[in-house]
Amino acid sequence: MFTRLTPTVFVLLIVNVAMYAAQLLLPQLPFEWLELWPLHSGPLTGGVPFEPWQLVSYAFLHASPMHLLFNMFALYMFGPDVEDLLGTKRFRVFYLVCVVGAAVTQLFVTATIYPTPFPTLGASGGIFGLLLCYGMAFPQRRLIVLPIPIPMPAWLLVTLYGAVELYLGVFTSNQGVAHFAHLGGMAAGYLLIRYWRAQRLHGRR
Repeated sequence: MFTRLTPTVFVLLIVNVAMYAAQLLLPQLPFEWLELWPLHSGPLTGGVPFEPWQLVSYAFLHASPMHLLFNMFALYMFGPDVEDLLGTKRFRVFYLVCVVGAAVTQLFVTATIYPTPFPTLGASGGIFGLLLCYGMAFPQRRLIVLPIPIPMPAWLLVTLYGAVELYLGVFTSNQGVAHFAHLGGMAAGYLLIRYWRAQRLHGRR
């Protein structure tokens, strides 16, 4: 079952699970300083001040077992193929860029459109970036997403995910889900893919 795991995907799975176990077993540790807090956060708002390392550290914390399970399952399903495609070094850069892109998007949204005193955590921004790359690289692969038992091509699945996230981000006020952060992870991944493609085409001239 685990023979298809690639090096970085394996490490990400281990680190995310270990961090969640630490959150449960060592609640006295100040994990809140690793969450992504809004730019306006601080003691006056009952939160923790924003710190630069939170742009990355938030992606290794999760709010619940299901939150962790869904993200790690998606990482296991799509990550190895993307890492094989990009190579380990580029995969690490890609995942990091998606995580940071999602964080920057969330900071912008919480500072302008939907001000909130609550932090953001979870690997979803990086996962949505991987999903985008998978859909672009393997557009015709057939996937089944429960509870809808209908196979669909990867490009359609990615498009639907993006559309749903955009709709939920604009028309709902669910503060528990960072929909724009998911879109930010996808957008950052797309821009990096375009940049790499432009580099490759320029190198051929």
